[in-house]
Amino acid sequence: MQQFKIEKPNDDVRSYLQEKIDNLTKPKGSLGILEDLAMQIGWVQQSLSPKLSNPCHIVFAGDHGIAAEGVSPSPQEVTYQMIANFWAGGAGINFLARQHGFDLKVVDAGVNFDFKLEDPIIHKKIRKSTRNYLHEAAMTHEEMELAIQRGAECVQDCFDQDCNIIGFGEMGITNTSSSALWMTYLTGVPLDQCIGAGCDHTGNIINHKYNVLKQSMDNYKGDASLEDIMCYFGGYEMVMTVGAMLKAAELKMMILVDGFIMTNCMLVASKLNANVLHYAIFGHQGDEAGHKLLLEYLKAKPILNIGFRLGEGTGALCAYPIIDSSVRMINEMNSFKEIKVTKYF
Repeated sequence: MQQFKIEKPNDDVRSYLQEKIDNLTKPKGSLGILEDLAMQIGWVQQSLSPKLSNPCHIVFAGDHGIAAEGVSPSPQEVTYQMIANFWAGGAGINFLARQHGFDLKVVDAGVNFDFKLEDPIIHKKIRKSTRNYLHEAAMTHEEMELAIQRGAECVQDCFDQDCNIIGFGEMGITNTSSSALWMTYLTGVPLDQCIGAGCDHTGNIINHKYNVLKQSMDNYKGDASLEDIMCYFGGYEMVMTVGAMLKAAELKMMILVDGFIMTNCMLVASKLNANVLHYAIFGHQGDEAGHKLLLEYLKAKPILNIGFRLGEGTGALCAYPIIDSSVRMINEMNSFKEIKVTKYF
C-alpha cells in the first residue's frame, strides 16, 4: 500500500500560541472552542498567524454490492441520480459550499453507472460497484491500493490550487452498512451499537440490516487484519477518502471530518498512521447511532451537534464558520498590551 509521511507538528510553537491566545482582550479561556481550534491550526501551520486558504470539498461517490440485500430502503440508482443533483447545484452540500466559499468537486469512485467523459465529474472509477460482501470480498487488495492512490491524487490537485483546508463527503447507498462493519471490527464496539437507520427515517430497516451484516460477519473467513477488513467490507468511495485524508495530512492540510461514514474513514486512516488525527477537525456529531461512540473512541470533540444525518459533508461545512472565527480571533483581536487595557481576569 502507498505510504504517507505524516509528521506530528513540532510542539515548540504551542507555548507561544498559548501566550498569544491568553493575552487577547478577553478573559482567559472565555472563547472556548475557538481557542482550541486556533491552537490546533496554528500548531499544524507552525504559525502565530494561521490562515485558511482556498477551501475545497470533495464528495466521493460509489455503490455497494450489499445493496442487493435490501439493507437500505433507497434503491441503488439514487447514487447516480444524486450526482446529477450535485451538478445541478441543488443538493444540501451545494448551498453550503456556495455559502462558505468552498470549491466543490464530485468524484466517481465506483458508481454503478456509465458517465460520459464530458460530464462534470472527476473520473476515478475503480469498478461499477463493489461486490456483495455477504458472499465475497467487496474489493481486491489491488483495487484497494488503487483507490488509496486515486484519493491521494484528488487531494494533491486541491493542494496545487493553494488549498490548505479540505472537507470530505460521500454519496453511496448502503455505505452506513459498510461503515458499521468497519467500526465494529476496528473498535470492538458490538455490531448492534454501530448500526443506525441510515437514510431510513422510520428505523424500520434496522433489524433486517443487523441480520444481513451479522451474517456477513459470520461468513467472513479472512484474517481480520486492517487491510483485509478495508477490502472485504469497504466501499470504493470510503477507501478513496482514506487515501485522501492521509495525503491531506502529509501535505499539512487541515481536514474537516463529517459524520458517521467520514469518521469511520478517519478511524481507518488513523489505524494506518496515527499522526493523521493531529490534522483532523471533527465538524459535528451526527444522528447515526454509532457516531457518538465512534467519536468517543477517537477522543474527538465535535464542534456541532445539530441532528444531522445527511452525509455529503454537510455537517463539516456547517462547522466551517466557527473554524474561520477561530483564525479571525487569533489574527484580528487586539492584545492587552496593544490596546492598553488592564487584564481583567
